[in-house]
Amino acid sequence: MQQFIEIYGFLSVLLRGAISAAQSLGAGGVGFLLLIAPALGPQGAAIAASVRNIVFWSALALIGLVALDAASLSLMLIATLELDPLSALTADAVKADALALGPALVLAVASRARGGGAVLVAAALALLGARLGTTHAVSRVDSPPWLALAEFAHLVGAALWIGGVPYFLLALARAPDGEARAIVGRRFSGVSMAGAALVLCGGVAMSGVYIDSLEALYGLAYGVMVGAKGALLAGLLTLGAFNFFAVRRLREGRARPLLRLRRFAEAEIGLGLTAILAAASLSSLPPAVDQPQGRVSLAEIVERLTPQWPIRLESPDHSSLSVARPAPAAAATDPQAEIPAVVAAAAAAAPRNAEDIAWSEYNHHIAGLFVLAMGVLALVEHWPRAAPAARHWPLLMLGLAGFLFLRADEAVWPLGELGLIESLRDPEIAQHRIFLALVVAFGLFEWRVRTKKVAAPWAPLAFPLITGLGGALLLAHSHGLADVKQEFLIEITHTPLALVGVASAAARWLEIRLPDRAGRIAGLLWPVGFMLAGLMLLVYREA
Repeated sequence: MQQFIEIYGFLSVLLRGAISAAQSLGAGGVGFLLLIAPALGPQGAAIAASVRNIVFWSALALIGLVALDAASLSLMLIATLELDPLSALTADAVKADALALGPALVLAVASRARGGGAVLVAAALALLGARLGTTHAVSRVDSPPWLALAEFAHLVGAALWIGGVPYFLLALARAPDGEARAIVGRRFSGVSMAGAALVLCGGVAMSGVYIDSLEALYGLAYGVMVGAKGALLAGLLTLGAFNFFAVRRLREGRARPLLRLRRFAEAEIGLGLTAILAAASLSSLPPAVDQPQGRVSLAEIVERLTPQWPIRLESPDHSSLSVARPAPAAAATDPQAEIPAVVAAAAAAAPRNAEDIAWSEYNHHIAGLFVLAMGVLALVEHWPRAAPAARHWPLLMLGLAGFLFLRADEAVWPLGELGLIESLRDPEIAQHRIFLALVVAFGLFEWRVRTKKVAAPWAPLAFPLITGLGGALLLAHSHGLADVKQEFLIEITHTPLALVGVASAAARWLEIRLPDRAGRIAGLLWPVGFMLAGLMLLVYREA
């Protein structure tokens, strides 16, 4: 049970992100059926049927995810507050979480019935309204009533815009002719702009209440995550602008605007899902206005982010680390205590010493050298006269993964006393292992693609998918340090890394999917992103 309590924070962010994605996809499909499909007339019947099918499965997925989220929250209440199961299931937080079950079920049934447009719209709006109960706009006692309306507008906008993009791609692929595609493009362009306006207006209104000062924007985790979400939104708006101009040229019937329209929309889906996960992570944090204490000053941030040379290339001995100290006597002698909990308690109780900081900085700096080298070789590979060896740069990922496997978690085998399997019960260690698995998968797959050992047309897409997933997960990653200020100063260096990873993934996706000048430009951007990430790691500091 202790391991579940420790991992619940990370698990809840992932569940909320998945719920928000399914919710946006279901409600976005209803918006597409209401605002775009009717313009196609009889030609749109097949497209509407496919849209309804996706709405159905989205609603079913939402039912399962909400039930799982409510169950995990109930278990958390039982474990931490020692409530009986009935009291936990009837707690306000659980009821607010499960309130979406009814509208989701109605949405699933209505999507299978003929007609029923009014029922679909009512179910979608009720679904979005039900999720308000899990947001700060409703859960906070001091929130003004109009804030719930701003949150609702935010959710509706995300559904119409981000949730509608997959249906837009579906319609473009199945539209019978150029005229039908032009109609879809014009209609969705207007709907997506309206959705973006709702997202922006709702977000600005909420930020005005939740962030009470400039210091709260840059000095708290909530403000930093708002900034990250804003950066993702800027990326989405940029891709949307490209699509807007492509739609204007679509009437001419040329293939290139259509191809670019579809590829930029695909990249929008990736950035949109990342923004949804960032919003889920944001909802797990207390609003900045509720955290008057513990804010980090601008001087402290500047001091931490100012590069110091030379970089740390010498590692302290493992025996000098605080994790190598004996566990507290009470924990060590308790036969009921579980090993991961003992190790975690010992690490939390012991203050981080200079050797701990040096160990972590050394890890980041060596990792930075790996990533920088990968970016340089990937950029050189684009040069026609580049040495053939440059294409083997993905193998550096295996070296990076091996290095981090040994050193990222110093309490774990083979350097520490904690067994490898037992360590996975710790949420932070489990997150690290997930990242390492992504690194290994990425390296092997991309190397085989670069050396033409994999001929499947989908194989090159492993790069952007894995890189984007890694960046998105990094936004939800937490170090769980006892010192909140120190944890924030570490997290503020990881958020830019996550954003660069997501941007690099989008650029690589466009390079693969766009065989023209835009794709070639994107192919030069993502190696630069890797180089930038490597430089960020090289100047990483914890003191």
